[in-house]
Amino acid sequence: MPSEINNIAVFTSGGDAPGMNAAIRAVVRASIFYKKNIFGIYRGYEGMIDNDIVELDARSVGNIIQRGGTILKSARSEEFRTAEGRKQAYENIKSRGIDALVAIGGDGTFTGLHAFYKEFGLPVICVPGTIDNDLPGTDYTIGYDTATNTVVDAVDKIRDTALSHNRLFFIEVMGRDSGAIAINSGIAGGAAAIIIPEEEMTIDELVAKLDKGGESKKSSSLVIVAEGGKSGSAMDIAAEVTKRFPYYDTKVTILGHLQRGGAPTYFDRVLASKMGVYAVEGLLDGKTDVMVGIKDNLTVFNDFETIMSNGHEIDTDALRISKILSI
Repeated sequence: MPSEINNIAVFTSGGDAPGMNAAIRAVVRASIFYKKNIFGIYRGYEGMIDNDIVELDARSVGNIIQRGGTILKSARSEEFRTAEGRKQAYENIKSRGIDALVAIGGDGTFTGLHAFYKEFGLPVICVPGTIDNDLPGTDYTIGYDTATNTVVDAVDKIRDTALSHNRLFFIEVMGRDSGAIAINSGIAGGAAAIIIPEEEMTIDELVAKLDKGGESKKSSSLVIVAEGGKSGSAMDIAAEVTKRFPYYDTKVTILGHLQRGGAPTYFDRVLASKMGVYAVEGLLDGKTDVMVGIKDNLTVFNDFETIMSNGHEIDTDALRISKILSI
């Protein structure tokens, strides 16, 4: 392995996701395994600018694999968007002797790190940590499995009250511009309809679908609505539907940031552990300005341009299956 890299730093940025701590743990312990010094940067790019950096050891990351959130904290940084902010961050990094970075986050995190690499040439690797599962180049992002399981658990509970009161529930889930959480939680939760940003469903189409269920004596219905859809929020859609379905007792539940918290599932813990180790090994093998991914159970390293130029794709087969099962 190349000997140029001796001091690695890891940080988390953007929205937190269950499994980030498992990824931090993996980066720290893999670095130590390969006899490298490892540092943690608190509060992402903001902490990099403020020089909020500490050296870590194997015990620093003990008992965190099961915890949600991120022990390194996260923050948005407007200052890092400026050349002056990035220069200050670089000076702090170099003053600690750090010669490589591992970032855990989503596309906003990657965009900042790419700019940092282009300006200063520091080796960098990204680990995809976001519940949205909206990054090309990997089948799954860290946190997605946990968030989807959280939604399914909530949907099961809401169904109990929907059945008891003949109610139509609209349940809004996160995902930003991605319908991944909505599609799979909708299938697992038996939703009557799933509304996602990638596919437009008009109010008329939704009403026709619900009306068909009413004709077949369906006593209650659940509609999963992904945030960021073209038809508006769950509140907007529910208001429109209520005008045409006066006999339904319509309710709205917005799950919100509930989906970002909680202990990561075994899947996210294992995924994060693998990706954290792969990130360190990738750096030591000379890779830079790339994102670690797992495709078809194989490790891949995707360059920044590929990640940013290829939009995420939804699972069209899962969406097709959801429509078959929602009758």
